[in-house]
Amino acid sequence: MIHGESYKPIIAEAAKMAVGEENIYERVFIFELLKDKNDPNAVAGAVGFSVREPKFYVFKAKAVLLATGGATLLFRPRSTGEAAGRTWYAIFDTGSGYYMGPKAGAMLTQFEHRFIPFRFKDGYGPVG
Repeated sequence: MIHGESYKPIIAEAAKMAVGEENIYERVFIFELLKDKNDPNAVAGAVGFSVREPKFYVFKAKAVLLATGGATLLFRPRSTGEAAGRTWYAIFDTGSGYYMGPKAGAMLTQFEHRFIPFRFKDGYGPVG
């Protein structure tokens, strides 16, 4: 059985090998998207800060993908015991994309989805 907490490090290692470790910034909280001065409908970068050290980052980019995740733990999960703390209840999914996207001019759609992990005999998880 594949669990997220064992699968994610494998994928992370493959990503580091593909793009180079010097191009990966971890534990940076992005709080603002930068608009392109030549195209008001385009995003040209982002601004953030390190959550571990006193550093400020400004990223410039040709394209920006807003993949902040959802807003977990807004509702109390039905899971109990060990299941309540599994990785699919990511505490860092703060819903910041719901703020940054519209502020940068994006139209938000398909927000009617709410993730509820299925529970089944002898297991639980993000399946189906």
